[in-house]
Amino acid sequence: MHHSPLKENSFIRLAIVLAGLALLVGPARAEEPSVTAVLSSSEAMVGEEVQLQIQVKGDRNVSAPPEISVDGLGIQSTGRTQSFEMRNFDVSSSVIFTYSIVPERTGRFVIPSQTLQVGNKSLRTPELTLNITDSRNRSSQSNPNRAPGAAGAGGFDQRKSTFAELIIPKSSAYVGEMIPVVVRVGFEMQTRVRNVPPELDLSGQGFTKQKMRMSEARQNIGGRTYHVLTYKTAIAAARAGPIEIGPIEIPAVVLVPQNQRNRSFPQNPLGLNDPMLDNFFNDPWLMGSVPREIKLKTERAHIDVKALPPNAPASFSGAVGNFSLTADANPKSVQVGDPITVKAVIAGRGNFDRVTGPVFEDERGWHKYPPSSDFKQDDDVGISGTKTFETVISPNERKDKIPPLLFAYFDPQKEQYVTVKSEPIPVQVKGGAQAAAPAATAPVAAAPAASPATAPSASPKQQDILHQLTQITSVPQSFQPVYTQRSFWLAQVVPLLALLIFFAWKMRQSHLGNREARRREALLHEARELQKSLRRDDASPQEYFSRASRAVQLKTALAKNMDPNTVDAEVAASVFGADEKTRLRLQQLFETSDEVRYSGGGENGAMRVAPETRTEVSDLIESLR
Repeated sequence: MHHSPLKENSFIRLAIVLAGLALLVGPARAEEPSVTAVLSSSEAMVGEEVQLQIQVKGDRNVSAPPEISVDGLGIQSTGRTQSFEMRNFDVSSSVIFTYSIVPERTGRFVIPSQTLQVGNKSLRTPELTLNITDSRNRSSQSNPNRAPGAAGAGGFDQRKSTFAELIIPKSSAYVGEMIPVVVRVGFEMQTRVRNVPPELDLSGQGFTKQKMRMSEARQNIGGRTYHVLTYKTAIAAARAGPIEIGPIEIPAVVLVPQNQRNRSFPQNPLGLNDPMLDNFFNDPWLMGSVPREIKLKTERAHIDVKALPPNAPASFSGAVGNFSLTADANPKSVQVGDPITVKAVIAGRGNFDRVTGPVFEDERGWHKYPPSSDFKQDDDVGISGTKTFETVISPNERKDKIPPLLFAYFDPQKEQYVTVKSEPIPVQVKGGAQAAAPAATAPVAAAPAASPATAPSASPKQQDILHQLTQITSVPQSFQPVYTQRSFWLAQVVPLLALLIFFAWKMRQSHLGNREARRREALLHEARELQKSLRRDDASPQEYFSRASRAVQLKTALAKNMDPNTVDAEVAASVFGADEKTRLRLQQLFETSDEVRYSGGGENGAMRVAPETRTEVSDLIESLR
């Protein structure tokens, strides 16, 4: 067969192009296997499908997890897919196992951890929590208003290729209750998308929100495959009454193929007369594309917010949700005045920014220091999790147990306040003034009795040493040494016990002084840290005013050697002899702190304290002398 030089050269050029592409892609580097598991939504209603995706990266030789069984949830496998990703010419692969979850009843369900065998390693997925309700507030817009020319050049029709929906699982809630909010945005797979925002603006008033998280997944909807972006956050109402959320606008840029008559790409750059290559190079996407700005928009959602009932427990600090409490302490055997660390763990679901440390049922006989806290969330937006408090206490007297801890919250499901209580913690506290008192009285009482005993033996009948003994008594005389006599040793015990008692008293005084010094040092350290934090501008109103009122309490406590928790505006004004203007400003500071704390804003509020307000508060605190 005869081949023309043109065709031979074309084949050579095609081989060079394909070889170059192969070199660019290169072999995939070995990647450490890892596994993740996510739910398409952590909130749903009975009968509404939720997707579970388990993704394994770094190895394709992995089998599907065994059947997942959770009472109240119907879980079925819907398939397995593989994906490849290239970054800086490094190719990574992953395997995704997809499951369909259909809730059968309301409640809070935990999907247990699953074990997958990947090569020689066993990997475990995290536990996932799914909350199922019987009502739903959902607004969606799968056919938003079409932009001018939306179905024009390139054949792109926004109404058929995109959708956006706002999902809120509740239509009524209480002040401070955390309400999950999900925004789902979908683009049909053939739609090329770029410049999608990582976070959306949640319009509305009367609520605060958590930091928004975004995730991506593929989903089959109505026989079409969509690239779905899921934005998750949670809100907490700050006041009673109706509130509106949305509409939410999602700007994006899609790439639309150019019109064929405007193409600049050659029809067949290899110069081959091959129908397959002609079809390949005539693909509309090879002609180039032009960006087009679009804007998707959801509808509004409405929530009726109810005020919390009156007569809240004394230990209630604004926590709304469902929580449990456990406590432990170490060490369990100490001396009076020694520190004991009490660890309290509050777990559950709710507004953890309002979860404060539990209180002791009875604090008599104990000295308590301010607690530290650490929060570990179990979901994307921090509604579920565990908050751990560590409180250092020291006994002022002998004790055999640490009193129970109390934590109060409002349960929106039961619509009532609930106080959970830990078990008393057995401890052994030794020493103290009670133990030293009996030892101190015994020697003092014995001292007078010892003196008469020594008196007779100390005054023997004196005789002239020059007198000659002319008579020998019939009763023999004893020359027993003094140190062998009982009365001598009784006389020595008295000053020895007095010396021991003196040293014990001095050691106790020194120990009490050290404990007071440690307490003042802890208060000084806390006061310094608060002063530093008040100069920063990254705190929410609740954090800032809570720190400011605490700074006033610490400054007053250090000035008068008192418990800072007993300090209010009136006490601070009295201690520092403040004038009427300063007294009113202190009252306003403490009232503002209580007000923003009641609103449930926490760390998730988007608002910040104005610089002039921070300056006024700092000047007020520094003026207290």
